[in-house]
Amino acid sequence: MAYDSNVSESVSRRTLLASTVAIGATALAGCLSDSTGANTDGDSLSGDIRISGSSTVYPVAQDISRQFQEDHSDVNFNLTRDGSSGGFENVFIPGDSDINNASRSIADEEVQQCRDNDFEPVEFFIAQDALTVVVNNENDWVDSISIEDLKKIWSPDSAPETWADVNSEWPDEPFDLYGPATTSGTFDYFTETVVGEEGKIRDDFEGTEEDDQIAQGVKGSQHAMGYLPFAYYTNNPDTVKALTLSEGDSDPVEPSIEAAQSGDYPLARPLYFYANMNKLQEKEHLQEFIRFYVNEADKDFIANDIGYVPSSEKMVEDNVANLEAGINGEYKHS
Repeated sequence: MAYDSNVSESVSRRTLLASTVAIGATALAGCLSDSTGANTDGDSLSGDIRISGSSTVYPVAQDISRQFQEDHSDVNFNLTRDGSSGGFENVFIPGDSDINNASRSIADEEVQQCRDNDFEPVEFFIAQDALTVVVNNENDWVDSISIEDLKKIWSPDSAPETWADVNSEWPDEPFDLYGPATTSGTFDYFTETVVGEEGKIRDDFEGTEEDDQIAQGVKGSQHAMGYLPFAYYTNNPDTVKALTLSEGDSDPVEPSIEAAQSGDYPLARPLYFYANMNKLQEKEHLQEFIRFYVNEADKDFIANDIGYVPSSEKMVEDNVANLEAGINGEYKHS
C-alpha cells in the first residue's frame, strides 16, 4: 500500500505539526578505513561514515545506508543507538560522529556546544512518528487513554501506585512501567508533551535505549504500560496492545501513519538527523550519502517497510537546500 507523503512542514513540536539500536558499534561493511575523507574515481566513493544518536531514527538510517552501499560498497558505516541526547553529548558534539540521529530538534544549548567546538550542526527533517502507548495483551480494562491520565500516571507529582488510583474501575494492581532511557530524545519529547516539563518523570520506570525491550517488558507483565516509536510497535504487533489517545474533549485517535501525517494523533512528532558541517565539507562520500538519504526519504518504503510518515516534496527540497548550504559552508542553524 502506498501512502501520500504530503506531511506537515513544521519542524518543531507536535502543536506546530498540527497547525501547518547504545548497541555496540554496528559496522555495515568491513573494517574502518581512513577516517578523514573519501576517495573518488568517477562514480566510485570510499570512506567511513559514523552515525550516532536516536534509536527511533536508527531503522531509517540503517535501511538507507544498506541501499547506498549497494552502489558504493567501499563506503563503510558505523551505526550506534545512543539516544538523541546521549548521541549529541557523547559522540556528535565532541566531533566523533558525522551524523547524529534525533527524535527531537536539537536544543539551543547543544547548538552552542557545537559552535564552541568550531562546527555548525546542519539540520535535516526526514520523517514523522506516531509515538505509541502500549499495554499488555491481557489488559482488558483499557483500550483508550487520555493525555491527562497519562500525565497522572507518569508525573512524579502524582505517581499513582496502582491503576485504581487513576480510575476506580481499573484494577487495584501496581503499575509496571517501561520507556526509553533518559538519554533518549523520545524520553525528552514524552516528558515535555505529556508530563509538561522535559526530563520530569517518576523514577520507578524501567528505561532502555533498546525499544524492542520496551515491548518485551510490557509483554511480560499484565499490569505494564510503556511507550515506544510506532515503527517498533509495528514490529511487535502481536506482542503488545496499542492504546488510542485523546486530548481534552477530542475523540480517541489510533496511532497510525495517516494520523501522524494529518496531525490528528496527539503524539505525532518530527524526526531529524544532524550533520557536522566541517565533516560535510571535507568528505565527498558523506555529501553524496546525505544527498541520497534526503532524496530517498519521501519514498513509500519509509511508511511501508519502517512505519513512519515519509518526507514531503517540500521537505526534500528544503533538505537539499540545507545540504548545499552546508557543503558551501554557508549553513547557519536558526
